Formats: sequence, structure tokens, C-alpha cells
Amino acid sequence: MKITAIEIHPVDAIWKNWVFIRVLTDEGLTGLGEATINGFAQATIGAVRDLESLAIGKDPRQVNRIARAVIGTFADTGHIHRLVMAAIETACWDILGKSLGVPIHQLLGGTVRDSVPAYGNGWYRAERTPEAFLAAAEVAVAKGFNALKLDPFGTAQGFLPEGELRQTHAILRALRDRFGPAFKILIDVHSRFTPTEAVRIARRLAELDLFWWEEPTSPDREELTCEVARQCPIPVATGEQFDKVARFETLARGGGVGIWQPEPMSLGGIGPTLAVAHLAEANGAWIAPHQSGGPVATALCLHIAACTPNFLIQEHFLPFNEAWTQDLVNWTPALDPATGHLALPTGPGLGLELDLDVVKAHPYRPGLYFTTQVAGWEKRLGRKAAG
Repeated sequence: MKITAIEIHPVDAIWKNWVFIRVLTDEGLTGLGEATINGFAQATIGAVRDLESLAIGKDPRQVNRIARAVIGTFADTGHIHRLVMAAIETACWDILGKSLGVPIHQLLGGTVRDSVPAYGNGWYRAERTPEAFLAAAEVAVAKGFNALKLDPFGTAQGFLPEGELRQTHAILRALRDRFGPAFKILIDVHSRFTPTEAVRIARRLAELDLFWWEEPTSPDREELTCEVARQCPIPVATGEQFDKVARFETLARGGGVGIWQPEPMSLGGIGPTLAVAHLAEANGAWIAPHQSGGPVATALCLHIAACTPNFLIQEHFLPFNEAWTQDLVNWTPALDPATGHLALPTGPGLGLELDLDVVKAHPYRPGLYFTTQVAGWEKRLGRKAAG
């Protein structure tokens, strides 16, 4: 079997563009991958075209060999380079699973769980008030979520004024009072604050029993996050912006961070993500993979979660995206309202296929990006480029 071509399918998902690929073979099997990153769809598409020759002509079932070839160019372009590696690697795993008639998690050694605990994100497309957040949370809980993540800080950068801190506290207090002590509230700081400010704010909010404090400060130096974690009364989670496994080694050496958030697309796919999981396990940490892309990346995370003993919880956006996005693929995970868990893929390979008619109906749109520095970002309406 040989790879004959790679198709690229960008999709306007309203607040960002998703980028999917299909790897085609001379035996008719195809594989799906995803290479979504905030604001850089065209750069990623160009990178796929630059590197596709490293995969075309090779046997897709030799997954590791192809992944090494794609990442082995002399120049390292970080996230975008690894997005290409991840998309192609995932598509090859998909083809390998289909060729053998088994899901990817079976190829990785089999499952250690029957379902995957999840938390909702993207659910609060509303004004930044306790009333609006609570109303949005009611909808999310009705869908079956017993854990939700939010960024309640508006457009603050560096420091949080006292009035804004009181507003933040009021939003979180409304959620805690309404849904009770068993409900998990996860905070995404989006790397906003200086280290000392991140600790100060966490101490003010700690009495609300928050599940984690994500990306509390700049990701440029992992040591700063470790320092925050050692002083923070809320468990610190980080890692979604890391594009190399070795950056997690710095977390291990620095200590304090017990929840690691590898982003499989940014790291290069399944292989590097499992390497992070093993490193985390050896250092007494849990992994909670970041995932704010589309349904292919969601399925990829579920296969990893299925076979990873030290997996904690999975981020899940899909129920809060535009309704038509549910038609992009022929399988999305059901959420059990009794447990808040997602079902595992059971079909061969990734366990889903892309509907190209739906893709064509929602083509790439320029100017879409996500930023917390623009008022009203919580609504995730997308932004048109100036002009």
C-alpha cells in the first residue's frame, strides 16, 4: 500500500477555521487527520503542501517511519511543523486501524477505561455577568456535563483590578452555589497574569473549591509556572502551548504542576502525546489533553484517553459549536448524562469519516481568530480581518 495524495479541507467553524486532511492510498483506504490552530490556517495548509512529499509514495502503515520523516527536516518551525506531523501521523494510524479492522486504541494496547470523563468548554457565549454565565451553565449541565471550564477575567492582562476581581468572584460564586460542591469548576487563565498576580488572585478565589488553575502565567518559561504552582492554593494545569516533549521534562524537574495538558496536534500526534503521558506517570502527574479543534482531533484525544492510565479528564467543545458541525463527520461521542462521561470510538481506525459535502458548504473564511484582548471575546463570534 502506498500514499498517493493528501487532500486538505479547511472549514469555517465561525470562531476559527478547522483544517482537516485526507490521506489517499492506491488501495482505496483513506485516513483522516486534523491540523487546527488558532489563526494560522493558511500557514498550516502551506506547510502540509511543503512537506507532503515526505509521505507520498510511502506505506501509511509504517506510521513511525513517516512521522520521523515529516519531522526530520533540518528547519524546525515549531507548532505548525508539528501540526503537519500530527495530521499525517493521525491519518496513517487511521489507515492502519482500518486495514486491520480495529480502532486505534486497540493498536495502542487496548483500553484501560470504558468511557472518558469530560468537561465542557465554549459553553459561555454570553455577557460577562453572573446571571448570563449561570444561564449558559444551566444549558451545559442539561446536556450532561458535571464539569465546566471558563475564563471569567474579561480582557485583563498582567493584573486584575479589584472591581474586576469582585466580578470574577461573583460569577464563580453563582456557579458554586447553584451546582453544589461536587460540580467541577475549571479556570482557564489564558496566560494572562504575572506570576505574583496569578498567585494573589488564586488565593482570593481558593475558597470556591476550584478544580484547577490553567496557564496562570506566561508559557515562555516553564519555570515560572512551576514557581506559581508551588505557591498556588489551586492545582495548576499547563502545557497546551508546548510544542516539544522536552518542555514537559522541565515541568517534571521544576515540580509543583500535577496536571499536564499536552495538545496532540501541537505536539505531533499520538506518539509524542503518549511520551508525555509516560513522563507524567513517572513523575506522579496526570494528563488532561487540550483540545479546542474539530471532531477529528476530539476522536484522537479519546483514543489516547482510552489507553492511558494516568488520564484525568477531557476538554470537549463540540456540543457548543454550530449545529451543522455535528454533520461534518458520521460519529461524535455521546455524553452520558448520568456520569458526564464521553463514549469511546469503536469503529476501525479513528472511527469516523468526513462528509465532504458539508465541508464544501462551509469553506475557509479569512480573518478568524480567538483573542482574549478584545471585549466580547466570550461570545466567540469570530473576527473579520480589517479591510
